[in-house]
Amino acid sequence: MFHTTSQKLRYIIKGLELSKSLCVSSLVAGEPNIGKKTLIESIFPNAIWVDGTDSNALKNALMTYNEIIIYNFNIYADYNISDFNGKKIIAISDSTNTTAQIDSLFAFMYTMPSLIERPEDIEYLNEKFSKEAQSIFGSNNTKAYTPSVNDLLNNTKSLKKAILLHHVYSSITAIDIEKILYKYFSNEIGGNNDYSKFLPIFERPLIKSGLYRFGSQLKLSSILGINRNTLRKKINELGIN
Repeated sequence: MFHTTSQKLRYIIKGLELSKSLCVSSLVAGEPNIGKKTLIESIFPNAIWVDGTDSNALKNALMTYNEIIIYNFNIYADYNISDFNGKKIIAISDSTNTTAQIDSLFAFMYTMPSLIERPEDIEYLNEKFSKEAQSIFGSNNTKAYTPSVNDLLNNTKSLKKAILLHHVYSSITAIDIEKILYKYFSNEIGGNNDYSKFLPIFERPLIKSGLYRFGSQLKLSSILGINRNTLRKKINELGIN
């Protein structure tokens, strides 16, 4: 199921819906992980899908079917225009650059906006992924997650990962942390002077979180039970701002 409140996407959806009864081909392009496949599947649920990177499968599909969806469509491939004549082809591409030959193959060409251009959809997906995370991890954290720009660099893929990690961190226990560290050290330990090498893994988050929470080196040194000068030295060694 594809959900959107974006006016740009609604325009694309309307155009594709209107072309369903026509024997014309359309190209839908845009960045990876913005929902192109989900959108097309919701409009053409019974169409035949073929991978554009599989030249043999694509050739057979073009010869056999009058309506197909080509995903991983390569706009730089040498397509035969006659193969597209009299057929309804819906092509999905991660590239938005087109050539004159590609332009001649399609009656309609749409460019889907990236997720960062669709704040309304970010809000919906944030809520959707948060509910999934709460169900998976048993998290009681109902506080809304505020995505950063980095969380949107890979569209829905990076947004979902960020939200899942947010709920993992909210529900994690000391035993879970031990298990994670055990697994990590089992794979990484074995060099020279490993104690000094791995000690910052414990010290850096401890000191950074303490400074953020208490806002004072003097207070944090008292809470940690170490000398203030020792704490200041650690801050400098660990590169904590």
